Amino acid sequence: MENFRDKSHPQYNQRFLTIEELEERLHRRGDPIMMPKVLDAYEMAQSVHAHQVRNDGTPHFYHSARTARIFMDELHAFDTDLLIAAFLHDVLEDSDTITKGVLEYNFGSYVAYVVDMLTKDLPKARIDPDGVDIAHAERLRLASEDCLVIKLAARLDNIRCLSFHLKRNPLIYITNTLERYLPIAESTANARLHLLASAIRSEANTFLG
Repeated sequence: MENFRDKSHPQYNQRFLTIEELEERLHRRGDPIMMPKVLDAYEMAQSVHAHQVRNDGTPHFYHSARTARIFMDELHAFDTDLLIAAFLHDVLEDSDTITKGVLEYNFGSYVAYVVDMLTKDLPKARIDPDGVDIAHAERLRLASEDCLVIKLAARLDNIRCLSFHLKRNPLIYITNTLERYLPIAESTANARLHLLASAIRSEANTFLG
């Protein structure tokens, strides 16, 4: 059973992962030598997103924490670099001070690469959201599969939040996910991508009824 701070089991979009819960998971399954770096990533994401609220009224950091929790609890994956990148996947978009160089200095070149590949040009996206999303999907098709794993984990979390009015156009969000990202995932032999694609299809079907 998942261990959330609120023992009355709040609605999905109100759940997240406390640092104590993260430490417990890492002690059980993670690499204890790398634990400080994962905790540093948690704290960096928490700091960057401290004052950011999503459209459903919840702290943006909850999404970052749940994305990492999907890795641990659903994919049973404890790859240090991927957990770090999962926590930090939005920081380059949402911070004026965190750069790819800062990520590389603190967490290594691969983490910096993955987070950079997951970063959209938000000013351009406000003008041409469809064009930017299509280009982003193509970028991920050519990138390391780890980038798409984090992307789909984040999308899975977002789709689970659609019933809480996270997106203005939830049907478009689902359609774009199914048509642009899942075919890339399902064309690979990556078991994690297939698990995430299956979970996304299930959640999409549940939302659509």
